[in-house]
Amino acid sequence: MALANEIMGSRLIFERSSLASPFQSRFSTKKRTQRTQFSINPFDPKPIRAVNSSGVVAAISEDLVKTLRISTVGRKQEKEEEEEKSVKFKVRAVATVRNKNKEDFKDTLVKHLDAFTDKIGRNVVLELISTQVDPKTNEPKKSKAAVLKDWSKKSKIKAERVHYTAEFTVDSAFGSPGAITVTNKHQKEFFLESITIEGFACGPVHFPCNSWVQSQKDHPSKRIFFTNQPYLPSETPSGLRTLREKELENLRGNGKGERKLSDRIYDFDVYNDIGNPDISRELARPTFGGPKFPYPRRCRTGRSSTDTDMMSERRVEKPLPMYVPKDEQFEESKQNTFAACRLKAVLHNLIPSLKASILAEDFANFGEIDSLYKEGLLLKLGFQDDMFKKFPLPKIVTTLQKSSEGLLRYDTPKIVSKDKYAWLRDDEFARQAIAGINPVNIERVTSYPPVSNLDPEIYGPGLHSALTEDHIIGNLDGLSVQQALETNRLFMVDYHDIYLPFLDRINALDGRKAYATRTILFLTRLGTLKPIAIELSLPSQSSSNQKSKRVVTPPVDATSNWMWQLAKAHVGSNDAGVHQLVNHWLRTHACLEPFILAAHRQLSAMHPIFKLLDPHMRYTLEINAVARQTLISADGVIESCFTAGQYGLEISSAAYKNKWRFDMEGLPADLIRRGMAVPDPTQPHGLKLLVEDYPYANDGLLLWSAIQTWVRTYVERYYPDPNLIQTDIELQAWYSESINVGHADHRDAEWWPELSTVDDLVSVITTIIWLASAQHAALNFGQYPYGGYVPNRPPLMRRLIPDESDSEFASFMEDPQKYFFSSIPSLLQTTKFMAVVDTLSTHSPDEEYIGERQQPSIWTGDAEIVDAFYGFSAEIGRIEKEIEKRNRDPSRRNRCGAGVLPYELMAPSSEPGVTCRGVPNSVSI
Repeated sequence: MALANEIMGSRLIFERSSLASPFQSRFSTKKRTQRTQFSINPFDPKPIRAVNSSGVVAAISEDLVKTLRISTVGRKQEKEEEEEKSVKFKVRAVATVRNKNKEDFKDTLVKHLDAFTDKIGRNVVLELISTQVDPKTNEPKKSKAAVLKDWSKKSKIKAERVHYTAEFTVDSAFGSPGAITVTNKHQKEFFLESITIEGFACGPVHFPCNSWVQSQKDHPSKRIFFTNQPYLPSETPSGLRTLREKELENLRGNGKGERKLSDRIYDFDVYNDIGNPDISRELARPTFGGPKFPYPRRCRTGRSSTDTDMMSERRVEKPLPMYVPKDEQFEESKQNTFAACRLKAVLHNLIPSLKASILAEDFANFGEIDSLYKEGLLLKLGFQDDMFKKFPLPKIVTTLQKSSEGLLRYDTPKIVSKDKYAWLRDDEFARQAIAGINPVNIERVTSYPPVSNLDPEIYGPGLHSALTEDHIIGNLDGLSVQQALETNRLFMVDYHDIYLPFLDRINALDGRKAYATRTILFLTRLGTLKPIAIELSLPSQSSSNQKSKRVVTPPVDATSNWMWQLAKAHVGSNDAGVHQLVNHWLRTHACLEPFILAAHRQLSAMHPIFKLLDPHMRYTLEINAVARQTLISADGVIESCFTAGQYGLEISSAAYKNKWRFDMEGLPADLIRRGMAVPDPTQPHGLKLLVEDYPYANDGLLLWSAIQTWVRTYVERYYPDPNLIQTDIELQAWYSESINVGHADHRDAEWWPELSTVDDLVSVITTIIWLASAQHAALNFGQYPYGGYVPNRPPLMRRLIPDESDSEFASFMEDPQKYFFSSIPSLLQTTKFMAVVDTLSTHSPDEEYIGERQQPSIWTGDAEIVDAFYGFSAEIGRIEKEIEKRNRDPSRRNRCGAGVLPYELMAPSSEPGVTCRGVPNSVSI
């Protein structure tokens, strides 16, 4: 009860000379009149006339009359001001501070020091700021400063959240509080979750803070927090206008100098920190962002240039942290989850001798792959006893070893959990194009054979497809090719144009071999897909002895069966690269970052659109910084584990230049662009899917519609008139900066949507939320469940498919299984890749899923919007039940059947860990 009283507020304590409250003064029966914000002055000055004893009116000079009048009014005003000053009352603040669960020695030492110095005045100071301006000073009205009480007494509390109180003294003309400033005179930063003020006539006033408050010695300026009441810029109360502008100026910074980890500055820069030319020329990488390699912009860190290349920024390597604004950093539980997963990813760095011993080792058979899940890598190699004797490993590692009987014992990926051999089947290979981890590349075939969009003057005359009608006619259920086209039965996964320009350089890399693939799929009468031809292309001037193009069709004997499996593996490798570099990294992570940076720079925390976007921006800048540091960096995970190697980001840049369009990133527009749907106003979502059982699209449209309805409800609440959108200076600055600075390489594109109407704004915001939540979830959280079994979709291939003229053909014929394992990743490459996708597929315990928000009842002060959000949350719950129902429907063969995985990547909720389901609000992993 004591804690409840502390949080919700205590009795109002009013203070004045007679101890009467301003509320009492308005309705008091006493004849004494008080001037307060509630009272009206009961009299006006009368004309002054002097009367002598005889009743004759005496003449008084005009100057004397003026003097007497001024004197009377002056005394009255002085009396009123004195009375006003005496009418004061107290309000109580409850500040909620979140503690760390684990503290190191330094943290503990500084914490004790702060507890001591707090007693002698070096404390946390708060000051309330009114929404009103004082007419005398033309400055916002302010309370007297107040300090958080009992900091030293509560310093030993081990709870996750600790509540501190403070008492403010304000006068009755203060008005409503609109902001609060916080000054931290301690040595140590602290995380301020919220402040609640009790005691005003308007009721509790909430300040959702969720921010680190730095020590005054590091950041002398007072921190500013606003109430949860949303205001468009034009509606900002007079007392908050200057503070609103000042806070945005603080967040924008001046674009100069190197950022400190404690800074909260958001700014733009190009990707010039991918390489490390100071170590070696082989690790030099180009700058991404600019005419040569167009790319979205990333968060500026301001680090100095490298010694060998003035255009490259000096790198920060693990374990040192990369700068992101302080409030964007992972919270403690997220950090712990990420660190625990990373143990597996760094095994190859723990024991160099182990790395050397298995570097070139291939799997001998499928049983050796299975042993990674049953026994663990170290037990399989027989290293466990010697390793733990010779190498002092952290306690968490040894604990993990004891509990799992092998440091790298992985969970069995879902793709082989229900049917060990499902991945070998053609129907499963095709099903994953619409219900796997990369269901966004399949497209309808509109002409056959397919046509390349590459320039023949650059890439030669050999761009024509080798596919013919003869390759597919026997697999069309009796239809002609033209009939199959007209009835929308032919589909394709086409990686020809994206890979072909890079193949010469990729295939020159050590241990990398790739084709540019096209896979033709046929839609059966049962609504399932089957692959009927795979085209494998090499550059026409390739150094390889192979033909530049060949077509592989479904097998008819043992030899063609192994050829077909190798062809599918090369398709999987193409698919894995495009999925990771383009659809996942570029289209969700990288392309959202400019919108997030611009939102913090241009939209006040009071702006209703910032409040709407806020949960969908969580952790994205941090995970993108981690990606620059370890994933997309020179010799990083993606270069090491994927076919494209060091040319991966160049492929990503080409896709951004030639394919990416913001107006096509929403789900309905994307489905129509790929020919997977046609507009149909009679359908629930205005679309008719050409593959009716398309799990990604079926479930995605449910979420898209729910998001769109929620956004429209929200936008219409604050913009009843389109003119309000056009004249909203912060909103227009956000959108303009997102395009002209954040996506500067596309700033002149004609396809950018306008931002003039409610429909425009709803479309833009819905697309951003879709990309951050459902789209990212669909592309991310199935990476281990589908990719953790590497033969299913190898991230790289090491050998081309031999034909009869190749010297390798004899070894292939002698032992095709051995040739297969020498083509897919080696043991070390496999375990490294598995560790990474295991990490990327993991939900942390503090995950916030779509339909959820921190502090759901007070994130905004608009009660109607709070109710609307609860309605949105309820709709998300209904969608989850519908998805569960669909996964039990045997007529939906692409998600239900013997050994078939249910499609749950769009199921909104999840437990922590690798679950192959769950839609977080933001790109957070």
